[in-house]
Amino acid sequence: MAPFLSIPSILTTIKLFLLFSFFVGMVYTQLSPTFYATSCPNALSTIKSAVDSAVSSEPRMGASLLRLHFHDCFVNGCDASVLLDDNSTFTGEKTAGPNNNSLRGFDVVDTIKSQLENICPGVVSCADILAVAARDSVVALGGTNWTVQLGRRDSTTANVTAANSNIPAPTLNLSGLLSAFSNKGLTAKELVALSGSHTIGQARCTVFRTRIYNETNIDSSFATSLKSNCPSTGGDNNLAPLDLTSPTSFDNAYFKNLISNKGLLHSDQELFNGGSTDSQVNAYSSNSASFLTDFANAMVKMGNLSPLTGTSGQIRKNCRKTN
Repeated sequence: MAPFLSIPSILTTIKLFLLFSFFVGMVYTQLSPTFYATSCPNALSTIKSAVDSAVSSEPRMGASLLRLHFHDCFVNGCDASVLLDDNSTFTGEKTAGPNNNSLRGFDVVDTIKSQLENICPGVVSCADILAVAARDSVVALGGTNWTVQLGRRDSTTANVTAANSNIPAPTLNLSGLLSAFSNKGLTAKELVALSGSHTIGQARCTVFRTRIYNETNIDSSFATSLKSNCPSTGGDNNLAPLDLTSPTSFDNAYFKNLISNKGLLHSDQELFNGGSTDSQVNAYSSNSASFLTDFANAMVKMGNLSPLTGTSGQIRKNCRKTN
């Protein structure tokens, strides 16, 4: 007959279980798509209306808002640190190499935040605004929809050093790209899927000049067509679409371009250059549905990178500064 556990040992077991549950809860706090269902029921429709309006006025804004979320999540998690201006305590991330004179859309986020503060003061986080605006931007440009998990809170600081080191540069080779994404728990397949966001948006001459003048794995007529607007010196801020085929449609043309050696950035063409990701690029180029499904799933996973939840962080009243 098995011996009965003594009362003290039962209590100890219960305490250990509760302690374990507490720590597991801290690590695996789940976001929820219904987080604002009662606290701000019109939050999602308010964000969507503002995004639709902004993208309708300027289609490029869809890519800009999507990129804001990506550059936020890759630096200490999806905590809206990317939106903070410099102050006396810290240097914000806006001046980091990958962001300076490049990130845009801050004014649209300000508009959304102002509208949300009017209807639900102090409720909806800037981090969640970025996550929802990214999804709504993709949808506005004809891409796929997905359910955004909500409940992120906003950081009270920024990290310009991490922004400089964690955000993948357009000069990276394939191994560097794989490492940058692996460091965030993202697979090679997710790297390729998320890179498909370059089916929209534009890049500055300064980030593709070396590719069009010096690299050989580029379609010659494609390179020539870009040189008139991107001279070998000067014109750094002149723009070219990342996807020349359908620059304002969220589709799989990006992958078809890569197969034709028409990737605009060095890092784009690295995904199809005789390496381990060639087969995935091929797959997405011939199956748009699988790309859109995988992109949506990868966005949800990226959006779950180290969120601040519970009582961590704060809900900023103004996305540009802490409360």
